[in-house]
Amino acid sequence: MENSQNNSKLKAIILILSLLLLGSLAYMFKMSSDTKTEIQESETKYETILSEKDSVLKDLEEMKAKYDEEIASNTTLKADLEAEKAKVEALIVRVKKGESVAHYKNDYLKLKREMDSLVAENLNLKEELEAVNSSLANTKDSLSETRTYNEELLNQNEDLAKKYEKGQRLVITNLKTIAVKERNSGKQIETEKASRVDKLKISFTIAENELAQTGVRDYYVQIIDSKNNVMGEKKTINFNEKVLNYSFITSVKYENNTMNVVKELSSSKFEKGLYYVNIFDKGELVANSQFELK
Repeated sequence: MENSQNNSKLKAIILILSLLLLGSLAYMFKMSSDTKTEIQESETKYETILSEKDSVLKDLEEMKAKYDEEIASNTTLKADLEAEKAKVEALIVRVKKGESVAHYKNDYLKLKREMDSLVAENLNLKEELEAVNSSLANTKDSLSETRTYNEELLNQNEDLAKKYEKGQRLVITNLKTIAVKERNSGKQIETEKASRVDKLKISFTIAENELAQTGVRDYYVQIIDSKNNVMGEKKTINFNEKVLNYSFITSVKYENNTMNVVKELSSSKFEKGLYYVNIFDKGELVANSQFELK
């Protein structure tokens, strides 16, 4: 009787252990299956991220190549194109360092819009330039005609150049320097002899530009003598990293119309040799010429 009870208990224990074992195996199988699924999902997600990253990098490299192509055309937008290209290169570096490109997409789309706008504007400028060059070529073929007709053609060229020049920068033309001897009466006599010269007359023209802002403009005139010395006031001014030594400043009130500017520089002594005259708008050279005293 006692043996029978012991056998029953043993069987019950074995049955319970078997059920526990089966439960453990089932749980382990489920955990293994879930882990495998998570690994597969992670690998798929990582591959998607890499694919998106490669796609964005490819688009950015194509954008950079397009900027190189546009910059090579040497248009007036070259500085703007180079600045946007630098932004693209910076974004390429950021994308290569990051694991996800989702938060770079807005930056990419903004750069893409900027590029499309600049490329379209650059194309228009190229077409206008081709039209101007074509007109200039036709004009040169007609220079053998009468003087009156030649002047009319030159006026047409100036009109075409004004239409093409659609920027805010003012154009300086007709820079001339005349050496004179001033008599007591105030009459000035032009001369090339250094020993007689006591004054230089510098003149230039500011071309009309309807898009330029009106107001007072300062131009820095630099005159360098035959011994490479800056004449006049010999003052220095800094423009960012540029240092400019100038002879004098001329201020003009610009009102979108053509202006003729004449300034004088006096000196007690002028040396023989070659002189250089440079005009700067802030730190940028906008006109230059040279003359010689004998």
